[in-house]
Amino acid sequence: MDEEGGPDEENVNSVLAQESSEILQILSSQSPTVIMELCQMIPSDAQYNINQLVLSSSSAAAAAATMLEYFKTANAADCRTFLESMCMLCENIPMHLESRLISVAGCTTIDDIQSPATEPVSLRNTDGCEISTCSVTEGKSSLPHAEQHLTKRPRIDHWEHYIAAVMNLLLRRWERLREHLVQDVQLENVWVGLKAANRGRDRPDQTPGSSDRGGRTPEPDGDYGSMESRVTLETFLQGSAGKVTVLIGQAGSGKTLLMSHLGEQWAHGLGFIPSSYLFVLLEFRQLNLLSHPLTLSELLFRVYLPPNGHHDEMRAILDYLISNPEQSCWVLDGYDEFHGKVTRQEVQREQLNPETPLPVADLISGLLNRQLLPGCTVVVTCRVRDVIDLEGVSDKVGQLLGWDRHQIKEYVDNFFGVKGHSTSRTLGVQAADLLLSNRHLLTMSSLPALCNICCICLEHLLLECKEEGTRARSGDRREEKGSKERKEVMEKEVKRVQIQGGTRGGREDVVMDGTNGTAQLPPTPPQIPSTLTQVYFTVLGAFLSHDPDKGGRNVKLKPASFPQSAVFTLTTLSQYGSELCELSRLAWKGLEESSIIFLEEEIPLDVLKFSVRIGLLSKVELRREDGMHLNAYCFVHLTLQEFLAALRIMTSNDVSDTELKKRFSLKKRWMTRSDQRTVFTDSLYLYVCGLASPRCTQALVQLARSSGGTGGQSWVQERQTLIVQLLKKLCHSNTLTGPKILELCHCVQESQDHQLAKLVVGTRTNLELRNIQLLPNDIDALAFIANSVGDNGIGLDFGSCSMELECLDVLPRCQYIRHLSFRSRRYGDKFAEKLSSILPEFPTLRKLEFCGASLTAVGAASLASALQNCPDITEINLVDNNLKDEGINHIADIFTKLPRLLSVMLGRNNTSLEAVDILIGKMSSCLNIQHIHADGMKELRVTFSQSSDMNSHESKSERTISLLNQKWSKAEMKRFAKSLACCPTLSVLDLSGGQWDVETLKTLTQFLPKFSVTKKIIANNSCSSVEGLVVLTALLSGCPAVMELHIRLQSPVQVSVLFSEGRQQPANEISKTLCLSCCGLLPASLQKVCKSLGTSSDLTLLDLSSNCLGDKGLRKLLDVLPCLSNIQEINASNNGISMEGVVMLAGALCSYNNLTQIHISDGGREKVILKFCPDKSDDKQQLKMFRINNSNLLPTDVTMLCRRLVHCRSHLELDLSNSSLRDEAIENLLKVLPKMASLQRLNVTHSIISTTGALTLVSCLTDSQQVTAVELRPQSESFIHFGGVKTEQASCRLTRFSLNSDNVQRLFEILQQGPQLSDLDLSSNQLDDEGVKRLVDSLPNLKITRYVNLNNNSLTQQGLLDVASALCTCVNVSRVEVSLGAEKRCLIWFGQYGGCEKTLSIRESSLERDHLVRLAEIVSKCPGLTKLEFKNNFLQSEWIEHFVKLLNSSLRGCIVSFEEYWIRSVRAVSLVCRCLDLNNNIHAIRVHHTTLYLSLMKSTQLTLVSSDSTDPAPLMATEKIGLVDCVEGSQIAAMSSIIQRCPLLTELDFSQNSLGIEGAEFLCSLLPSLPNLTSLSIGSKETCGTVVEKLSEALLQSTAIQSLNLSGHVINDPAAQIITRMLPRLRSVNLSHCTWSASGGLQLVKALGQCVSLEELCLDSVCLDEDSRMCLAQTLRNTHSMRSLKLNKIATATEPPETNSVLNLLAAMEGLTRMEEIELEGWRMADRGAEWLTRLFPVWTELRKISLSKNHISDQSGDKLLEALKSCSHLEELHLSSNSLGDLTAARMALVLPSLTHLTVLDISENSITREGSVSLSKAIMCTKNLTKIYLTSVSTPELCAVVANLAHCPLIQDVSLGWNHCSDEVVLELARVLPLCQKMTRIDLESNSLSVVGVEALVRALQYCPALQLIRLWRNKVSSIDAQKFSLRDSRLNFSST
Repeated sequence: MDEEGGPDEENVNSVLAQESSEILQILSSQSPTVIMELCQMIPSDAQYNINQLVLSSSSAAAAAATMLEYFKTANAADCRTFLESMCMLCENIPMHLESRLISVAGCTTIDDIQSPATEPVSLRNTDGCEISTCSVTEGKSSLPHAEQHLTKRPRIDHWEHYIAAVMNLLLRRWERLREHLVQDVQLENVWVGLKAANRGRDRPDQTPGSSDRGGRTPEPDGDYGSMESRVTLETFLQGSAGKVTVLIGQAGSGKTLLMSHLGEQWAHGLGFIPSSYLFVLLEFRQLNLLSHPLTLSELLFRVYLPPNGHHDEMRAILDYLISNPEQSCWVLDGYDEFHGKVTRQEVQREQLNPETPLPVADLISGLLNRQLLPGCTVVVTCRVRDVIDLEGVSDKVGQLLGWDRHQIKEYVDNFFGVKGHSTSRTLGVQAADLLLSNRHLLTMSSLPALCNICCICLEHLLLECKEEGTRARSGDRREEKGSKERKEVMEKEVKRVQIQGGTRGGREDVVMDGTNGTAQLPPTPPQIPSTLTQVYFTVLGAFLSHDPDKGGRNVKLKPASFPQSAVFTLTTLSQYGSELCELSRLAWKGLEESSIIFLEEEIPLDVLKFSVRIGLLSKVELRREDGMHLNAYCFVHLTLQEFLAALRIMTSNDVSDTELKKRFSLKKRWMTRSDQRTVFTDSLYLYVCGLASPRCTQALVQLARSSGGTGGQSWVQERQTLIVQLLKKLCHSNTLTGPKILELCHCVQESQDHQLAKLVVGTRTNLELRNIQLLPNDIDALAFIANSVGDNGIGLDFGSCSMELECLDVLPRCQYIRHLSFRSRRYGDKFAEKLSSILPEFPTLRKLEFCGASLTAVGAASLASALQNCPDITEINLVDNNLKDEGINHIADIFTKLPRLLSVMLGRNNTSLEAVDILIGKMSSCLNIQHIHADGMKELRVTFSQSSDMNSHESKSERTISLLNQKWSKAEMKRFAKSLACCPTLSVLDLSGGQWDVETLKTLTQFLPKFSVTKKIIANNSCSSVEGLVVLTALLSGCPAVMELHIRLQSPVQVSVLFSEGRQQPANEISKTLCLSCCGLLPASLQKVCKSLGTSSDLTLLDLSSNCLGDKGLRKLLDVLPCLSNIQEINASNNGISMEGVVMLAGALCSYNNLTQIHISDGGREKVILKFCPDKSDDKQQLKMFRINNSNLLPTDVTMLCRRLVHCRSHLELDLSNSSLRDEAIENLLKVLPKMASLQRLNVTHSIISTTGALTLVSCLTDSQQVTAVELRPQSESFIHFGGVKTEQASCRLTRFSLNSDNVQRLFEILQQGPQLSDLDLSSNQLDDEGVKRLVDSLPNLKITRYVNLNNNSLTQQGLLDVASALCTCVNVSRVEVSLGAEKRCLIWFGQYGGCEKTLSIRESSLERDHLVRLAEIVSKCPGLTKLEFKNNFLQSEWIEHFVKLLNSSLRGCIVSFEEYWIRSVRAVSLVCRCLDLNNNIHAIRVHHTTLYLSLMKSTQLTLVSSDSTDPAPLMATEKIGLVDCVEGSQIAAMSSIIQRCPLLTELDFSQNSLGIEGAEFLCSLLPSLPNLTSLSIGSKETCGTVVEKLSEALLQSTAIQSLNLSGHVINDPAAQIITRMLPRLRSVNLSHCTWSASGGLQLVKALGQCVSLEELCLDSVCLDEDSRMCLAQTLRNTHSMRSLKLNKIATATEPPETNSVLNLLAAMEGLTRMEEIELEGWRMADRGAEWLTRLFPVWTELRKISLSKNHISDQSGDKLLEALKSCSHLEELHLSSNSLGDLTAARMALVLPSLTHLTVLDISENSITREGSVSLSKAIMCTKNLTKIYLTSVSTPELCAVVANLAHCPLIQDVSLGWNHCSDEVVLELARVLPLCQKMTRIDLESNSLSVVGVEALVRALQYCPALQLIRLWRNKVSSIDAQKFSLRDSRLNFSST
């Protein structure tokens, strides 16, 4: 071995020997290729058998050890070569080891390096297989080893130099921060709560092995689950190497400080990162300044730390970093401040190129997603809300935990003790006491930065209090000295708090020193603020007191009480108003931009100096992209910034109300992917809520004024009111989750508004909190809310909430807790013991739950002891604990001590049968135990009755015991049976699940008669054999108390024994039931069963279903029928009965008089049920039913059945539904039908399978003269009804078939030969145009009286024309309705006799011009046509004009209407003009909204108007023109010429338009040319103050006008004066909704008194003062011609009811003897007014309509009103809605309404009637034959069946409203029954009831018989949206929407 080298050089062989163990570990982890290449360096002539080295992973260590042993003794040159090659080839060599090995190997030249063998070396493994290796030149690098060494050695040197520079940087950074610390940072005292990391995808484990860590072993990842497991920060970071670790914490928790401390530790060789690794500490606030893309090199060397060397050095460092990424640690601090966003890669992407410039966000994302430097260590810090962004990239997540009380006290001691003065230390003691006793300060102090602020605040308060005391003792002579002393102290403090450095938030992560003073202790402790907002007011005052330029402590707060102590005095606010205004603006700007950093140029210089001087702002070091330093500042803590921003919100209009509403939300404790990072702040809304308190109003007003703003007291109060309203909205919300509810509690507590607190609990009887970490201040907030509920009580439900024991100390502040629940394994005996100490402090506690916890018998004993002192407790739930039998006994011992106890739940507590014994034993001593339920050992529940009920017989008989799944032996059964025999009387004994053998069952039956059971014994899963069945069957005859026995031997096995009180039959009815279903009985078993029964003549129900009886067993059963004298039902289903047995049953139906119904399915193989009734041998009217369903009936089967049933003498219904009747079977059926004289109905639902068969059935109309109705549908409901005598009129419905031409021809032949038809329904038959034309041609030969339904028959426009022609070809056709749109409607209606009025309605049919021409031809041939309606047919204007032109004079009196969306505005005016031009036969024309109405009449005056036919503009005889709600004033001028050509015009209607000044001018010019105009209507839909004034003179000149409508206009005084001059000549006046002055209104009303001929007056909703009303009363007395009077809603809202003016008006109506219509809605006249009306009704004998809605009329007065209405025999409409009418009025209606034979409309909605009133109403409407509309909306009763039933007596009924009554399906089923009888019904309102799909299904079926019905409203019923959609698709007339 060579010994070359100098004396200072290490021996290479010795170094190899020293490091061999670590080298061996490194070599063992290398790839086989590397091992083989190194092995080739051993010479071939060496004495080592290389061929024995194997390359498997198990022997890699052996090969490496062999190499090391060789080179330990090899010559130095070979050893050096080996070490160099190893360093070049091997991965993951620690830097310290690699540096030493390369150093000892020396800088050898290429010539010095021995050339290795280039021949391949064959390595043979143990299996004898050869592995050929490549030569060394084919290694990892293409460079020779020497060149690799020459490249790598300088690279390592540069790397080490750079790491040293970084160490120096981080040490300097730490020294700057350390200067301002109150106490040293100790990582062993920093606690981290572990949280689960959500990776989002599986990533390969890139954690370096143990060799890469120099022996460090990383701890495995784990799902930490919750915050309950906590570790120190040191422990948390162990194992983080090579991973992405996220450390979260609140603002001020110390994240930045800790990261700097980690850097300092690394620089000293400590911590979780080796000092040979690179430590990169980047702040996101710095990264925000990087706007241009960067490479990785630029990020490291430009942003972090540039190296001292040249470009080659940077290149070498970067190359080393890229080659060894695992040797770097990247600490990314403050992600919550980052303006960008990390992107997650859902799949593994390719690596990013480090040389490519990327945006900084992409660089960071690349690091986190392992696309850059894979394997490096990354640590990210952020606030809790931002951790969502890092899901999917983080491997470990931890949350910094706050300080506990001990740590807080230690910090306070250090804060005051660091000054070294005894007085300061004494102040510290008092400050600690104050801090620990105040919930807000204590909560704040859990964060280090806020703890420092709290200390400053307390020091300020204590010194201020001391000064007050000093001045009180020493007077003013020491004031100056004290102020000077204080100023000096504050100056020192200011210097201490102004921390320079880059820590985030200033004080957020850097703990500051406190002030120093020599003051004595204050004589009395200062008052601490009670809310967080008040605390921050005080904090702000403390900082302001640091201002040495304004006198320091001269800025003081009065210590008396808040707001004097916590809110600035007005002087202080005035003094600092401008500065606070600017600071609040700056704070709000930062929150808007999600930033806490402000550049120097963003802050006014004076404000900056002031803020730094008092310590509110601290300086932050930042650098621009070019490396230049920037001066930036931030508030000392984020919460102070938030508080100042809240002040800005409340004192400035910078934030609008809309923006504030948008931003005001509760987002703090949770964050989801959908709303992440939308809110930058944590506590802003809390401060805003606090500032909304009235106690802050004056301070906010002063601040708003002193800052120069415009906001005064009213503005501030409006903003406070807005906040309260927002809180109210949240209080009313029922969608808030537990965390939001808790935050809402904090907000309400902060506002100190007890009314808001009541709102929170007003909508929530129970506050549920789940998986939340709760602090004492959270419990205190809950207490503030809970205490507002009062005696009603509230529940608190804590589920899996992290809760320290000191939270329970605060819980008793909740004085009104009714329900307390704890659910978590976290809660054990200690928690229970603590809870037990406070339970007696809850006086209203009724329910306690301690479930799913870790409670044992020890904890149960504690709870039991405490519960004895809770006498009002009613429910205890201890389910899912570990009480065992001992714990159950502890709880059972207190049963007798809790008189109000209702239930105790003890299941899943690891108990045995002994626990059940304990509870059963308690049943005798504790008489109020009502029910014991045990299900194995899983469930154990005890229910109690109230003590007050113990003496009642019902309570005693209701005791029950359920002992389920108890696997007892015979001996155990005997023991328990004896115990049960001693129990008090039980109503139910449930012993299910025992699975006992026969012997155990016999033991039970022996003791069963001794049990005191009144209802039933259940023993399911107990009897499993026929032998046991026979034993139990004997109980029915052997034990008289047994009334029913139910046994089932197949799974699930069921056995129940029922006693007299357990049956549904009346107790006085003696009957017994035997159910032996699913027992495997054979025919031979029937005799055994009957023998076991004995002579049990009381048997009424026998169930033998699901056995094996067959036809033979059925015959035996029929043979014993005479012996079962009282039998009512026999069930023999599923017994394998064949068709032979079915025919046998048909014969039995005819033979046995008491056998009334037989139900069979599947030919007897499934259902076979026989029903009996008392024998009525002489009653031939008794209806019998033979039903055979779901059977394949052959023609011979039908013949045999019907021939047997021919002999039935009673009325018979034959049901063959769902039985697949073939055509031959139907033909056989028709042959027998005429012989079945007793047949009433044939049901063939879902049985017709062909159209031919259906037509064959229709032919029964001609074959049998007793057929009354045929209803056939394929695979749907189908019936044939028969009458007892020859029918004169029948009904035929053949729908949903596919009828071809032959089918149609045959059908019409049948119908022509049949009887007269009331209706013919051929809808949905695919008739097409051809089939419909055949029908139309055949109509004259068909005898139809009501209608033909051709809906949904694929009609085209041609078919439409054919149907329309029926009006001409068939004299009896009265109406044709066609719609080719989605409705696909086609109906032909018939009149009772020829010559009836005819109507044609065409809707949504997409007509073309040619179709209109053809229709014109058709209608011209129909002189009886009275109405022609076109709606939404996509008609063009030219087509309509041409159609109107074609209308001839034969259509005298016909009304034609066109509704199209475009008929509005100018086009409407043009269309009217064109129509008048084209047809001189138009009597009246009007456009209303989008509909054009034409009234045609042959004018006899045409020759009188214009006889010159050559006149280019002839005059017209049109008398009425109207444009209603369709134009504007400027558009009607175009009608000037056309109107002037209408000299006979008598009526002009421009209502509901916006006439404006242009329209008024047009009318002024037009009116003089209309000498015959008698009616003018210009009612406005919007208020206009100029129209009437403009028109008044023109109206005065139009002396022919007798009817005037000015509704909705503004009538000013000049206009009123003119109008009064024309009123006396008017007959009709409408001034509703007009606006006028008091004097103007008085003028108008006085003028009305001069209208001696006035017949109609409408003054709805006008404002009349007292004088005007008196005048109106006088007018009514003078006007005897009045026929219509509408005075709705003229009483003001503030006027009390029954005022003299109201009564005077009523009294004035006494002379109106010609009254026909009167409306007095909304008068609130009450009973006195109603009394006046009873005097008036006898005078109003001509009355047609009266409306008295909303008049507070009582039920008694309603009774009198109805009695008086008997005099109004012509009454047609009666409106009494929204009063207080009830059953008395309804009863009177039953007596009065029959005499009102003309009544058509009855409205009594929104009154209160009961079931009795409903019955009275039903009697009333029974006699109202002309009733068309009845409104019963919200009449306070769901029992409206009787009313609905009697609608059948109202043949003209059209509109029925039954909404908002909670009606059930019963009402709708009755409605569905009567609907086919109400053929004119068009609309039904059933919204907001309790209808289910059952009721709606009945309506769907009824709609098939109601073609005229257009709409049924079904909104807000118990029908799901899916079902509603299905129903709407089945019939579009069902409307489930709200509109």
